[in-house]
Amino acid sequence: MKYKLLAASILATLSTSAISATYQLTELGSSENAKHSYVTDVSESGHIIGVANGLYNLPIDTSYIDFSESIIKNSYSNTEDAFELSDKVITFTLDDIENNDAVATNSDAHSFMISFLSSISTNFEYQKISSLIGVNFNDSTLTEQPLFDIASVDYDGLTRSTTNLYNAVSEDGVSVGWGSAPYDKVLFTPDGDDEAETWFTHEFIERGIVISADGSISVELEPEFNEYGGTSRANDIIKTNSGYTVVGNVSTSIPVEIQDDIDDGCDNEDEPISVCVNLLNSNFSRGLFNKRAVKWELDESLNITSVEELGLALTPDEGETEDDAFISTALAVNSNGVAIGSSHTRYYKDDDIILTMPVYYKDGAVVDFINQEDDWQGGKALAISNNDVITGYAIKRIEGTLRNKFFYHDIATGNTVFPTDYFSSSSSYGNDINSQGYIVGEGEVGVSDSSRRKEAFVYKIGEDKITNLNDLLPCYETDGETNYAYTMAEAKVINENNEIFGVATKTVEKRDSLGGIVTDIEGNIEFESVAVAVKLTPIANGEVENCAPPEAEVYERNSASFPWFTLLLLPLVGIRRIFRF
Repeated sequence: MKYKLLAASILATLSTSAISATYQLTELGSSENAKHSYVTDVSESGHIIGVANGLYNLPIDTSYIDFSESIIKNSYSNTEDAFELSDKVITFTLDDIENNDAVATNSDAHSFMISFLSSISTNFEYQKISSLIGVNFNDSTLTEQPLFDIASVDYDGLTRSTTNLYNAVSEDGVSVGWGSAPYDKVLFTPDGDDEAETWFTHEFIERGIVISADGSISVELEPEFNEYGGTSRANDIIKTNSGYTVVGNVSTSIPVEIQDDIDDGCDNEDEPISVCVNLLNSNFSRGLFNKRAVKWELDESLNITSVEELGLALTPDEGETEDDAFISTALAVNSNGVAIGSSHTRYYKDDDIILTMPVYYKDGAVVDFINQEDDWQGGKALAISNNDVITGYAIKRIEGTLRNKFFYHDIATGNTVFPTDYFSSSSSYGNDINSQGYIVGEGEVGVSDSSRRKEAFVYKIGEDKITNLNDLLPCYETDGETNYAYTMAEAKVINENNEIFGVATKTVEKRDSLGGIVTDIEGNIEFESVAVAVKLTPIANGEVENCAPPEAEVYERNSASFPWFTLLLLPLVGIRRIFRF
């Protein structure tokens, strides 16, 4: 997402046993309008972007709904049963929603409609809603960054109907992401019917976008193959001498068999064509479109100057090109022009089995570098440093279950290493790597499947063990008695000052879907865990506290004294990272 070369060095004479690094955690800000916040990218000059999720007061349009239809009556009946099982009294009726604007005043009614609409997301006769938005972080303030959403004609504010993946920011603040077109409420009369029905349609399923630093200019990355809107994604951006490089993927064609299904079924008779196309897209495991990893070059004014397809890790046979889609994507790029991501490729034991494996794109080649003979069956490359070292994850069956394991791969040597993580069956991800070989990510802790949760880590290439970032935070609040409020769940970025950006969880007063405080039947305030975007700043001469009880699982503290961690207080040289999707 970003890359910068700094004039910095490691002091070769530094004693590796001098001090242990600890971190100060700072919240980057939370939104009054959303429950959760997450970091997706950070530039060396301090631009921070991310997403917020769990929007309060999502707008609900009830004007078109026939509340006598069984689909909504059955849903309400199920909700009544759930209230009864919880010894609660339901506080609204369908008539209240239809005639008394209950969704604006009654949080239970609002939550019911959100749940109902979410449960029928593939029914395009009902409103589409989305609770995920792009945000810019600035001095503890979150500012929404719309991608494709527009003002609604039915209610105040945006339609809140679009997908919003806000992925990367360049050194000077130009950002990229991808999303869907907003939905329009249209009238459509099926063949054989006399009355028009309400349907929700949109122009495209997904499209990449580039946004200027001040947000005043946005450039859609429309694919050359744009039948039914086509598709494109923008996953990463870096500043270059002449402008910007953006990587992602684009639609290139539709397989013959899928096109036949579209021609046969999407005839604008029973439903609008865009609805039919959306349904088919969700029905095919690989979607409708062949997609290829791509690199766009843009000038300083964000004009697209060139588009380069980066290829696929296999050559489809003639019959295969007719039956199913083949996909590759670029998730990150460094200053050397090396892009990384994932691609369909063949299983080494059976050419008919197609896997999605980590790859890099260099000098016109697509290199599938994970050794399938070691039983790896999938994965993605997520980040690449300026000296061409890749991190990400690969998938393998461990103890009978498919697990993700983080890796690093050195392009120069061709070596791939899967470091030791929290425990043998823990799923782990390498999210970011810098040019000194520090990797940040997250892995599962809690040995039993029912108790597993993610906790963030940092790892130095060449060492044998990851370090849980929670081991490097305080045990207690400043009163010395209250347990520390935050648990680091994900580490997404490490910059050249060794500041780590990611996601922590903390406990707060619970809020309902309208944003009001939730109380139990006795009037006591309830609490919940939320995700917050955070920054970890190294503290010189800090000490690692031992907060784990004696019976704690061994991995929780066994790496706190690693001598290499002292190096994290020094400036490093070059970085780039990727938000995983």
